[in-house]
Amino acid sequence: MTIKFGTDGWRAVVGQDFNKENVELVSKAIGKYVFDNYGIYKTIIIGYDPRNMADKFSMQCAGILSNLGFKVLYSDKVIPTPILAFNARYLDACAIMFTASHNPPQYLGIKFIPDYAGPATKEITDEIVANIGQEFETGLKGKIIQTDFSNAYYKKIDEIIDFEKIKSNLKNTHILFDGLYSSSIGYFDKLLSKHDIKFDSIHMYHDTNFGGGMPEPKPQYMSEAIEYVKNHPDYVAFANDGDADRFGVINENGEYVTPNEIMAILLMHLKQNKGYDGCFVKTVAGSLMLDIICNKLGVELIETPVGFKHVGEAMRKYDPIIAGEESGGLSIKGHIPEKDGILANLLILEAMAYYGKSLVQLQQDLKDFVGCEFINTRVDKKLDNFDEVVPTIDKFSQMTDIAGMGIYKKDNKDGIKLYFDDRRTWILVRPSGTEPLLRIYIESDSQQKINCISDFVK
Repeated sequence: MTIKFGTDGWRAVVGQDFNKENVELVSKAIGKYVFDNYGIYKTIIIGYDPRNMADKFSMQCAGILSNLGFKVLYSDKVIPTPILAFNARYLDACAIMFTASHNPPQYLGIKFIPDYAGPATKEITDEIVANIGQEFETGLKGKIIQTDFSNAYYKKIDEIIDFEKIKSNLKNTHILFDGLYSSSIGYFDKLLSKHDIKFDSIHMYHDTNFGGGMPEPKPQYMSEAIEYVKNHPDYVAFANDGDADRFGVINENGEYVTPNEIMAILLMHLKQNKGYDGCFVKTVAGSLMLDIICNKLGVELIETPVGFKHVGEAMRKYDPIIAGEESGGLSIKGHIPEKDGILANLLILEAMAYYGKSLVQLQQDLKDFVGCEFINTRVDKKLDNFDEVVPTIDKFSQMTDIAGMGIYKKDNKDGIKLYFDDRRTWILVRPSGTEPLLRIYIESDSQQKINCISDFVK
């Protein structure tokens, strides 16, 4: 097989392409990258999420790298990606995380995190892929040290989050933590318990099959949490994906709060309540609502291609108040340039505490501030082969109107994005990157417009 690093590492099905032979190839290729760019005395830290065989394959990787002469700090338990990433910067180390994030349970992956604590850039992963199959020797013998990486991260979170305000100002709000069988179990709940913040919980154990669902904090996989909230007054629910870099939030009405809304609420909170200064980073697929908020708050907006490696790169360059993507990942100024779903959930509690309002009220305030409500949808269009991708995108880029609506602006930083004359509607057509598939994002302030564009696309 051809080993490829996508937007967030190499992923494959366990027992098929994700096997001992390929893990050895990738481990050695990463080792060579670290050796060539940092030298043999660069510490490598390794962690793993709750997926099937993640512990076994990560230990295999640790053994290979220590035999090559590296000092390896190996997580003594399941660990979230953001905590391992934080420790890459804290310990001035390179990190390797065994995770397939929110992919189906049969997948596993390897994610390389350089010492800047964010996703590896394409230049880095291209070099790692070029190293595959190349042998190298150092003549040294390294060691593996079992390590608990949590304390330095907890200390950092204590500096960011005002737990006392959450505790004193949210007396009428109840918290449900849906563990969702993910790596945030034993971390998010521990942070709440450490500060005597009471919460209820469900699905609080690691399951390689993720309860028969998907390790993704979306409404369809949080149905029990939604039901719980609907049956218990004044509850909000929080969850994370398999490696806890993404977040999922349910409001007091039992409704899923979109990542775009979460980012908007947090931008306003950090700017208005905590005095954060700087720009805001979003991807080209992020909501127009965020553009309007930035304009009204006087915050510069930076837009990147889709994928947190681009967002993380922009974080390192611009040091924004907040940076995030519409798929449920964000980070903030003073933290790591990597998605942190645990921090995102805590920040929502903090925003509620500062404003002294329910999440439903904050959502309403947001709509009032923006002046309209945006609706989003995504259509995946399968093509027969990869050869059709570029011509189809070119076809869209030539259009001057769609479904009778004129186009006033085009953006090609990731596929093609068309902005419509009403200044409230856009369509983004971009390739999937892993299969002959177009991902088509549509946003408008009207369901009727969405339907018309969707019909046109189909």
